[in-house]
Amino acid sequence: MKNDQQKHGKGRKLSLKKLEDQVVVIVGATSGIGLATARLAAERGAKVVLAARNQEALEALAEELNARGRVAVSVQADVGREEGIARIAEAAIRSFGGFDTWVNNASIMIFGNALEIPVDDMKKQFDTNYWSVVYGSRTAANHYAERGDAGSIINIGSGFGDRGVVLQSSYAASKFAVHGWTESLRMELEKQKLPVSVTLIHSGRIDTPYNEHARSYLDKQPGHIGMMYDPRVVADAVLFAAAHRKRDVYVGGQAKLLSLAGSAAPRMTDRLMEATLYRTQQLERPSRLPKDSALYRPGYGLAERGSNKGWLRKNSWSLVAQKHPLLASAAIAGAGSVLWKTFVKR
Repeated sequence: MKNDQQKHGKGRKLSLKKLEDQVVVIVGATSGIGLATARLAAERGAKVVLAARNQEALEALAEELNARGRVAVSVQADVGREEGIARIAEAAIRSFGGFDTWVNNASIMIFGNALEIPVDDMKKQFDTNYWSVVYGSRTAANHYAERGDAGSIINIGSGFGDRGVVLQSSYAASKFAVHGWTESLRMELEKQKLPVSVTLIHSGRIDTPYNEHARSYLDKQPGHIGMMYDPRVVADAVLFAAAHRKRDVYVGGQAKLLSLAGSAAPRMTDRLMEATLYRTQQLERPSRLPKDSALYRPGYGLAERGSNKGWLRKNSWSLVAQKHPLLASAAIAGAGSVLWKTFVKR
């Protein structure tokens, strides 16, 4: 029994490799967060397996990284189908003997009123946003268990996976599903003592081309208006989780505040979102037609940022605090001490 447990990694302390010693699989690697993660992972020394639907963009990205002295292979696959995920895993094993981190990042948006979006579109969205995460998570967990070495699964969630939102009903529902799947999977793997770190990334508003790829049933083009974060901030969070066992990582205070507000004051949050998010999710130009979206066919690739309008932040202090909790605690304690001496103890 002991030998069998060792063979399948049971009972072994979960210790993740340094990023530069890892093979990282990135699903949805040719755009936005996935593209930023692929470039940053390669820059930091990891070998990367790039997966997406856009063959031309995949080949160009692999060529870009290899030309810089990095190591990258690409796999064209529709990750909303289980056989697509299997192709990615097979390519990683064939090229590198396996993988150490699997990033479930593929996602597509649909904008419109909940009662007007075609159900077939919602089902297709779930194939990409939810089922690809299920297929990828199962594939990665089985791979780590079979080889007996620790590995990580990183699922890209959203602040809208903790709290629903207007005009993105099916997207929020798909992310709620991802959050529930991730938490359930984490508990089961831990109970079985399998060597798998499972991390959920909760992101706020990120400046990616999501709005140009989205299927829109609005008159105006979807897009963020207001404060948002550079995709590289999320990439940094993903790669930190690849080498450090983390349960949840919040990128930007927006995501955490939204979750807390939705739990503590749900009715007030409803009214606030109703009053602001119709306006701050639509740009002042006509919407692209539904047929021009990337829901049923690959969108354009090799763009990290989108056509959103507002203030771009290139760092997240909440992320810094999560990466360095002792320093953050010391800073808070120090600030508290100064305030106490200044305003209370006089």
